[in-house]
Amino acid sequence: MKTTAILATVLIGSAAALNAQAIPRGVSIAAQAPTRAAAAPVLIKNATVMTVTKGTMANTDVLLRDGKIAQIGKNLSAPAGATTIDATGKYLMPGIIDPHSHSMADGGINEGSRSVTSMVRVRDILNNTAPIIYRELAGGTTTINVLHGSANTIGGQNAIVKLKWGRPIDEMLFPGAMPGIKFALGENVTQKNNTPQPGTPRRYPESRMGQEEVIRDAFTRALDYKADWDDYNAKVAKGDKTAIAPRRDLELEPFVEILEGKRLVHAHSYRADEMLMLLELSDEFHFHVQTLQHGLEGYKIASDIAKRGTGLSTFADEWGYKIEAYDAIPYNVAILMRHGVVATVNSDDDGRARRLNIEAAKMVRFGGLTEDEALKTITYNGAIQLGIEKKVGSIETGKDADVVIWTGNPLSVYSRVETTFIDGEIFFDRQKDIAMRDALAKERTDLEKEDAAMNPAPAGRGGRGGATPGGSRK
Repeated sequence: MKTTAILATVLIGSAAALNAQAIPRGVSIAAQAPTRAAAAPVLIKNATVMTVTKGTMANTDVLLRDGKIAQIGKNLSAPAGATTIDATGKYLMPGIIDPHSHSMADGGINEGSRSVTSMVRVRDILNNTAPIIYRELAGGTTTINVLHGSANTIGGQNAIVKLKWGRPIDEMLFPGAMPGIKFALGENVTQKNNTPQPGTPRRYPESRMGQEEVIRDAFTRALDYKADWDDYNAKVAKGDKTAIAPRRDLELEPFVEILEGKRLVHAHSYRADEMLMLLELSDEFHFHVQTLQHGLEGYKIASDIAKRGTGLSTFADEWGYKIEAYDAIPYNVAILMRHGVVATVNSDDDGRARRLNIEAAKMVRFGGLTEDEALKTITYNGAIQLGIEKKVGSIETGKDADVVIWTGNPLSVYSRVETTFIDGEIFFDRQKDIAMRDALAKERTDLEKEDAAMNPAPAGRGGRGGATPGGSRK
């Protein structure tokens, strides 16, 4: 075995990776996924419970049972077989929701060869053993919206995922979540920063007016496609046995779902004028834009965004990295929320996804949001944007038991995650993580010794201290 393969095995490490079964080609993952019993009850005692939607409650107990938040109150009794956790001096909050992520995407997130690639699906390239999943769990993140990239005007279909590291993909996909799709506007789409190969023409569109035409054309074709199917279904309903079904078009079907309110639009955008263009286009074709992603100039058209019930998911304080990001201000979220817009902060980056609590804390500094308002930007508001607010995003009886225990107030840079639950099951525990570090280090050393014995370096190459598999020096 090569050293790179050995180290990858160790990195994925421990029991979580063993849960990922090899699925034969052509056999559905769902058919292979084991039936799992509900997690055993857990009673969390004496925590400072930050419900997000119903205020903060001191010295409060929360009972997790059958994957749900079963009870919230003081002096609760543990049911038979329950594990009791003393959270005195600690904080309990809902699991963090990241409304814009590219984690777990294995093999590229952009199908940018065409202007419209609505037929491709992010769920088909998800890696359920990606180490970043574990790291995000260690930062309190439990649900992510994995989006297609922003290379083309209309990208692929998204995947909303619960971070059940190492479980089959069908267990990770959020049950009942509204499907979505990625639209994109601006410099990435018009390829302003890309130089094509000599003799290779740029892919259309190359301008902002071209972007608008691509969207208008797609919905115009979708309306015709929908009319054909409506006509066919009407004939079938009347008993017409001579009716011939239209040819299925996998590119247009997602647009019909958008028009019927069955698929959400998440649109990458920066400038106020391009966002307003898309909103006005949605008025023209009678579809809803669920979220404007990034939206750094959203504050300029906050009333227009609010009027349409559209949300906006942005960065806390990142700007200036390209021309269309120059007019960003750190008060964007606060201004939007004061206008009634459901606003969130997101990661769009694996590193930032591990510290979204700190991104939320910045909203207290920039704009004076309350603690609950700041926490909403990484929990409940994200649930609204993804259409899953009845299941997650706040600590309320009956919701999924996706909760996180912190050593202190999660809006403090000095606090860290102790335990992360998803559906009442522990997917990250800091004490267990610390306990297994020595064992993993020993395993790594043993495997490196075994590899050195099986693959001795050629004479004159300096032994195993020479070049690493990647070609660099240790």
